[in-house]
Amino acid sequence: MDNREILAKFGRRVREIRKERNLSQEELSFKADLHRTYIGMIERAEKNITLINIDKIAKALNVDLKELFDE
Repeated sequence: MDNREILAKFGRRVREIRKERNLSQEELSFKADLHRTYIGMIERAEKNITLINIDKIAKALNVDLKELFDE
């Protein structure tokens, strides 16, 4: 699996869980203390996200870290 595919899978998973929680990108960004455009860039696989920000997103979505990587 190449880097782009990893980012795309992760972004799709974040979007999927965010929508399951009925959160907008703006709401998720507020809960995660990240910028709204950054959330969009993650979901579109335009950003290589850090572990610290992955943890922030997991907490904001109220999921275990591993759930962000489940397919």
